[in-house]
Amino acid sequence: MFPIDFIIYVLLVCSLKQRSSYNMSKNLKHEWTDSKVIDDVGYHEEDAKQFRKLLNKKEENAGEGAVSSMLMGHLLKGRIVELTKDFVVIDVGLKSEGLVPIAEFTEPDEVVLGNEVEVFLDQTEGEDGQIVLSREKARRLKQWEYIVNYCKEGSIVKGKVIRKVKGGLMVDIGMEAFLPGSQIDNKRIKNLDEYLDHTYDFKILKINTDRKNIVVSRRELLEEERVYRKAEMLENIHEGEVRRGIVKNITDFGVFLDLDGIDGLLHITDMTWKRIKHPSEMVHLGDELEVVILHVDKDKGRVALGMKQKESNPWEEIERKYPTGTRVRGKIVNLVPYGAFIELEPGIEGLIHVSEMSWVKNVTDPSEVVKKGDEVEAVVLGVQKEEGKISLGIKQTEKNPWDDVEKKYPVGSNVSAEIRNLTNYGAFVELEPGIDGLIHISDLSWIKKVSHPSEVLKKGDKVDAVVLSVDKESKKITLGVKQLSTNPWETIEKTIPVGSVVTGVVTKITAFGAFVELENGIEALVHVTELSDQPFGKVEDVVHKGDTVTAKVIKLDPEHKKIALSIKEYLVDKNKYNRDDIVVGTPSKRAAPKKKAAPKKGKTKDEEAGETTEETEA
Repeated sequence: MFPIDFIIYVLLVCSLKQRSSYNMSKNLKHEWTDSKVIDDVGYHEEDAKQFRKLLNKKEENAGEGAVSSMLMGHLLKGRIVELTKDFVVIDVGLKSEGLVPIAEFTEPDEVVLGNEVEVFLDQTEGEDGQIVLSREKARRLKQWEYIVNYCKEGSIVKGKVIRKVKGGLMVDIGMEAFLPGSQIDNKRIKNLDEYLDHTYDFKILKINTDRKNIVVSRRELLEEERVYRKAEMLENIHEGEVRRGIVKNITDFGVFLDLDGIDGLLHITDMTWKRIKHPSEMVHLGDELEVVILHVDKDKGRVALGMKQKESNPWEEIERKYPTGTRVRGKIVNLVPYGAFIELEPGIEGLIHVSEMSWVKNVTDPSEVVKKGDEVEAVVLGVQKEEGKISLGIKQTEKNPWDDVEKKYPVGSNVSAEIRNLTNYGAFVELEPGIDGLIHISDLSWIKKVSHPSEVLKKGDKVDAVVLSVDKESKKITLGVKQLSTNPWETIEKTIPVGSVVTGVVTKITAFGAFVELENGIEALVHVTELSDQPFGKVEDVVHKGDTVTAKVIKLDPEHKKIALSIKEYLVDKNKYNRDDIVVGTPSKRAAPKKKAAPKKGKTKDEEAGETTEETEA
């Protein structure tokens, strides 16, 4: 035990030192040789040394706490002193050791007893009273300091994609950086998950020192690499070389291939020697193709490719193999509105036009004659080697029935045929399969004015006719029905001369007279002024449709096929009356003088004169 006077002395000194410690730095120390308080207290020197040792240890502990407070938030170097299942115990020279989760050490070689590591002082005292250290935060702070000091916008860093966030991905480059969705790749992205946990090179787009965040891009590096590889490829690629490429896009006009950094176009016409409708008939996305370099445009960075050029051109010997007139067999591979394509051999197709499918039919749709997959025989009509075309014909395999048509159906011969079709301008009849003739509406009758063939003919009826003309080249035969009999108008002046008396049936009544059909079938007109020798009010007062009348022929016009009759003159002659005393009008004892009719409203005198003339001519 220490003497009581010594203990009182020590307490006074400690009190003084504690009061002054708040205003002094850690480097200020009390010198025990200095007597500043009490000089008259007696004590043993050995006791003073032992107490000095205890007091210095207390001061060291107090100074250590002050130092740890000043270092919080900074990097410290420490030594691994113990390893547990989940933690690494590190001594950084402070009042206690710190625990760091073992998961924060990314490199296994770091976790070794005795190794010196750098950690981040997160807290001076945790819940358990120990200091809190972080290896992860130390690494990130170190990386941030490195980026700020040694990197700038445009620098290349390596990082690992760690998670998805709104608008893009987060990348670990030693600290977290943001990778916008538009900067992830230079191709369309279907699923962001395929990038997670992958390590890539990134280009720093922006560094915000105030907010301590970084924006990076992978796309810019890919584009730079693509441009570099494209330029390198353009320098080393040559026409005629055979290269391999991956199908990256398919269009209507061809296929785009990736030739290890440069795009090339394989046009649909250079895919195969045969005809195809769409490139997808031969290739699919992702296919690897072997192609020939056809052309390189270094200025525009374009490369034209070909697949069919790897094989010999089957069209080189086409004229020798398929001379005009050769009979060939092939398979129908495609039907189009204007014809059918037939495959003669792989890569060689010919066209059978619809006009070359039948001698006797007017083919408008090739499916009427052939179907896809049919095996057919055809004749080579022509070869266009440069254009890659062969014209074929099916009908040429049979005899042309029109070759002998002039012998079979000479002009003037009589034929009998079935009516197949009626049109506004005539009737078509079938002379034999594939050979039709036309009876024009004007050749149906000498004496009747036919408005439509259906007035005298019916579809399906048999009709006799005379061949009027044959046009072998145009494949036309003209027939006539009326030519079977003599034209009555040629002898009309002899058979019923002017002044003769005829009998007929009234077929039509008009305001200006009545039409009468004579015994020979010819139609004649009795004008209203020639209807009767007695006064009457209207035509129906004198005659009716179907009446049989007798009249005198007063005018003949064979050229215009017109005959004028007069019942009045027939009656006058019969009764021997003076025709001048006969007038048309209401009955009266004495005929009043004929007044000039007033012009109709809205019509000129010339128009009225024209109407009168028309009635007179009729």
